[in-house]
Amino acid sequence: MTLPRVIREPLGGSPLSSAAQRGELSQWYIPRPRNVGDWRAYLQRVSQPHDTGAWLANLAPALGPTGAAKERLDRVVETRGVVISTGQQAALFGGPLYTLVKALAALALADVLQRETGISTVPVFWAATDDADFEEASSASIAVVGGVRTLRLASPSHAGVAMNDLPMPSVEQLVDELGEACGSTIEPQALDLVRECYRSTATLGAAYVTHLRGLLAPLGIAVLDASHPGVRNAAEPVLLRALESAAQVERALRQRFDAIRAAGHTPQVDHVPELSLVFAGGAGQEKRRVPVREAATTAARRPAEVLSANVLLRPIVERFIMPSAAYVAGPGELAYFAQVGAVAAALDLPTPLAMPRWSVTILEPRIERLLNQLGASPDDLRDPHQIETRLARESVPEEVSDSLRRLRHDLESDVAALEVSDGDELIPPASLQGLRRSLLHRVERTERRYLAAMKRRETKLMRDVGTAAAALYPGGKRQERVLNFVPFLARYGQSLLDLMRREAESHATAQVGATVSATATPVAERV
Repeated sequence: MTLPRVIREPLGGSPLSSAAQRGELSQWYIPRPRNVGDWRAYLQRVSQPHDTGAWLANLAPALGPTGAAKERLDRVVETRGVVISTGQQAALFGGPLYTLVKALAALALADVLQRETGISTVPVFWAATDDADFEEASSASIAVVGGVRTLRLASPSHAGVAMNDLPMPSVEQLVDELGEACGSTIEPQALDLVRECYRSTATLGAAYVTHLRGLLAPLGIAVLDASHPGVRNAAEPVLLRALESAAQVERALRQRFDAIRAAGHTPQVDHVPELSLVFAGGAGQEKRRVPVREAATTAARRPAEVLSANVLLRPIVERFIMPSAAYVAGPGELAYFAQVGAVAAALDLPTPLAMPRWSVTILEPRIERLLNQLGASPDDLRDPHQIETRLARESVPEEVSDSLRRLRHDLESDVAALEVSDGDELIPPASLQGLRRSLLHRVERTERRYLAAMKRRETKLMRDVGTAAAALYPGGKRQERVLNFVPFLARYGQSLLDLMRREAESHATAQVGATVSATATPVAERV
């Protein structure tokens, strides 16, 4: 079997995110440790408030650890180690490829830090099953011949339902469609796991957690169910403090929002005046952000309502409930951490550290063959219309192309001759210039009609462009942000995971300021 190429790429993002990736903007972000010695000292500081190990006892039911993940968690507690975390909202079939990329990035950073500093480190994936963004979570996109197919759950009866309470009627049909779209597979376990987890009797959040645990626990990555009562109980002190200090937090966020804009950046999260950073809502009910004016009364009647954190409060909660030394973040998350620091300061709690994840495009052999046939590079597929036009132009009969070139040349020459001949300017020069533009416009319209005709006629060629574009830049977006990861694992299995882990570890090694150890265990041989 020929394996795909795993191409590590710049993470991208807004100017604010890019500056954060470069380690700038120290006024809004805590500084990253610069070398192994700095990392060791930093990890020791993070572990101290949690050195009793009670945090794991509190969160164990929400983590449900097994196998290698449990072994790493137990070792961290025994030796007073730390957590490297990342996370994502629950999504159908595990979500886009970047879900897996983030998990492997956290694993790689944990591995490198543990190897270089000697401090036990465990990666934890925060499964945000308490989120309620149905549009983002309810679909899975897969590349097929000619384009992209999107599998989508039926809309719920009412909006604002957390993913942990969201039913999945008839999801088995979508599972079958996913299996068909995977084509030839070498790793049936990848699809078997999906079939076990995504059933009409389960909620989307529960299926997501079970799916990720089955995939990530053998790698040593623990998965935390954010909607579990154990998480809510552990987070309650922060949530109550955020309600009690809602007015101060709102002011701090407004000031940070204005400061970011004054510096020429666009804040990632809009500032919504008069709303706290805490959601309230019972099981199965619509989540609502608690208004600042109601914050004190909401805190007083706890536990009558289920409380949860919004996106700017969640990293602070995470840092509070476990020894989270760093959160491995995507481009948007890195940008909003500029606002997280203001919240932490207002609550007098530690500011969490965000580390940029790695980024990837997976170039499968069949797609690489298509590109070679098309004479195109992966970057050419960012705008498939351009390559379609080029291929259509190359397909136009040579006689037609020559005739159009001669026609354009003759028009230019004849109008130019007319301008020279009309030395007395019997008609205004602008009129002749308008004539040139009009005639050339008609020629260009005719050429576009020929190109459109060739696109219609060359259906296989255009289908090949569509297939390649769907695999690399579906809908004009990065592959990792759109395409579901299950088909990749089904087609290439553990070998693909090994390739991805190597790239993730190279990225993490550079971040830590370490050198690759000659005695480091090869990725493929680790648990």
